[in-house]
Amino acid sequence: MLVKEIMTHNAEVVTPDDTLEQAAKKMGELNIGPLPVCEGNRVVGILTDRDITVRATAAGCDPKTTLVSEVMSHDVVYCHEDQDVSEAAAIMKEKQIRRLLVMNQADQLVGIVSLADLATVGANESRPADVLSKISEPA
Repeated sequence: MLVKEIMTHNAEVVTPDDTLEQAAKKMGELNIGPLPVCEGNRVVGILTDRDITVRATAAGCDPKTTLVSEVMSHDVVYCHEDQDVSEAAAIMKEKQIRRLLVMNQADQLVGIVSLADLATVGANESRPADVLSKISEPA
């Protein structure tokens, strides 16, 4: 099965110049934790609810004035939509992450695949549990 068959399509994004307040509101409205950060069609980072909590809130940053660019993760891990889900699971396991951006062959964002998406794949029921156990191990 290919990643494009299980991923979430049309991922919502934020820009580096959005405030954390704007990003957090979007996360709350959509009930999601990650938001790709894009400048036009180019992915420049990812912002997670954990980034907001650990890098901003814990440091006393004002969400009304702190920009996404100040706390986002710049190292974006991704897979391609035409890769097999087992390859996506292997990347998540190796990098100890729960979400993976999905790009097309032109390296444009087309979606997000999560550990929960992998759980919907019935071919190998142990895969999500195996990936989760590796993600949960200290690096």
